[in-house]
This record gives sequence, structure tokens and C-alpha cells, in this order.
Amino acid sequence: MTRVNLITGFLGSGKTTLLRHLLARKPAQENWAILVNEFGEIGIDGALLRDSGAALKEIPGGCMCCVNGLPMQVGLNMLLKQNRPDRLLIEPTGLGHPRQLLEMLSAPVYQPLLQLNATLTLLDARQLAHARVTANENFRDQLAAADVIIGNKSDRWDENDRQRLHQWQEAMLNGRAFIETRFGAVDAALLDLPRTNRQALPQPAHHHAHPQRDSGLAALRLDGEARWRRALNEGQGYAACGWIFDGATRFDGAALLAWARLAPVERIKGVLRTPDGTLRLNGQHGDVQVETLTADAPDSRIELIHSQPVDWNRLQSQLLRLRLNWPG
Repeated sequence: MTRVNLITGFLGSGKTTLLRHLLARKPAQENWAILVNEFGEIGIDGALLRDSGAALKEIPGGCMCCVNGLPMQVGLNMLLKQNRPDRLLIEPTGLGHPRQLLEMLSAPVYQPLLQLNATLTLLDARQLAHARVTANENFRDQLAAADVIIGNKSDRWDENDRQRLHQWQEAMLNGRAFIETRFGAVDAALLDLPRTNRQALPQPAHHHAHPQRDSGLAALRLDGEARWRRALNEGQGYAACGWIFDGATRFDGAALLAWARLAPVERIKGVLRTPDGTLRLNGQHGDVQVETLTADAPDSRIELIHSQPVDWNRLQSQLLRLRLNWPG
């Protein structure tokens, strides 16, 4: 029987970092798998998890539960049939609602195959300062469905963040476990905790995400001689724009970081090749953290997400100028 955990959390809470931490502690004799869903089309999280030592299945472009859960069911069934994992970690998009996933994983057809363990939900206390976030039904219901709440990125909190967190805990924690950490560093034993929170969740006012193809630019992968492509997606009140660049393209790392910090968006993430190695960018509301990865990525990918209209073409023009080895 496959042990399953949902790893949830709103945009920018640190789900992929937590997954990387847990995967680094995978027992050598166990077979693990990951099912990851992103709001956008580019597949940043998949790029970061590809060499994690676990089987990976990506469902890009919005919610796992679209089309009556068909993408989720197909991905789940493929992993179970082809890989027979001892443990499965599921990372839904930060804009996803947990109700359909929990109902699906608890369905009679999966009961002989899956042991649904504790749902781990990440919360960055800084999110509590943003009314648009706290009013979002997905944010609220992700936390309501959690068995364990992980207060992540604690090294970035100030006293106001901690005060808001304390008020939230008094009103909403209801005796559940709360763990404060940074960089997703938690004990892997959390994965074996049972699912105890069976609170009924409201039916979400679900809005499907819609990928957009524009002027021949949007694509999910590079084809032929193309050096780069972009993809747009919108839904759940948010819009995303992402770019993929071929493996020969290198970026000016310092200029790239400056561009990312000034980009007028709520969420930015990327894995990009530079002359000094591959950089991972991870930011929200202008706070961008950078990490140099130990292994080179096969290509470069970056994605921006925002809740208001954005001039993607202007940001694209700026990004293209940061390439170091583009002819002409």
C-alpha cells in the first residue's frame, strides 16, 4: 500500500523547498514518487525535482481537479501502475483547493491502494499581512484542511508578522500541530502521522485555469530551432507568464536578480543558467531569494504570477536583454 501525503500551501509558501528537503532524507530502500501541479505551463517545480531520486509526474497549467479530476486521476494512476511507490508526495498548485483532492484520495476505488496520511500545509506569516491572500478561499481552506501547519520562512518574519501569526493561531489553530521552521527543514517523521482532521470543507467556487497561445510565442516546450518560447495562463483570479530558453542560453546573474526584484508581480520563480552556474530564483512581493544549484539545469525557465494585469511584453523585452550570448 502506498503512503500518501498532500503538501499544500499558498503561492510562495515554500512547498518545493520542503519537498526537496524531505526527498534528501528518503530511505535508500524505499521507492518514492511525486505528483506536482503548477498554476503555469512552464514547469519550474518539476525542473527542481527532476533529479531528486523519486519518480516524477507533472500536471502543468492550473488545478489538478479540472475536468472532474481527470488530470489528477490519470497522473495518479500512471504513477501507481508504473512505479508502485512506497510513498507518494502530492504538491498541488498554491492556487488549488484541497477538497476535491482529499475526496478523490479517500474514494473507495483507492482505499485498497492508498494510505492517506497527514496533510502538511505551509504558512508564511508574511502572507497574513495581505488582505487579498487572507480573503482567498483556497488560502483559508488549505489551512482549514491541514493536519500539521508548518510556519515556514521564519527567518524572514518581523515582529508584526509574528503578532499576526499569534492572533491567527489563537483563532484558527484549534489544537493542531504547528511547527516553525525555515527552508522547509522539518522532520521526515511528519509524513507518517495519521490524517486526523476530517473537517468538512465548503465546495470551492472553482474557476478553471486557461492556457493562452499568443502570436506563435506560447508553447510548453521548445520545438525545432526555437531558442525560447513563452506561455500564458490565467484563472483563479491570477495570471501567469513564463518563459523557456534553450540550454545554450546564459544570463547575466547579477542583472537577472536585479530585474527579478523590480518585477511588479506577486510571485516569481525560476531556474536559469548563468556563466557561474544555475541559479534558482524564488520570490514573493519583491523579496527574492537566490540559490546556486550544484548541478546545471538542461535549460532555463522562469515564471511570474500576479493578481492584476501586467505588461508581459515589457517584462519580456527586459528579460531578453539579459541574455549574454544572443547573436546580434
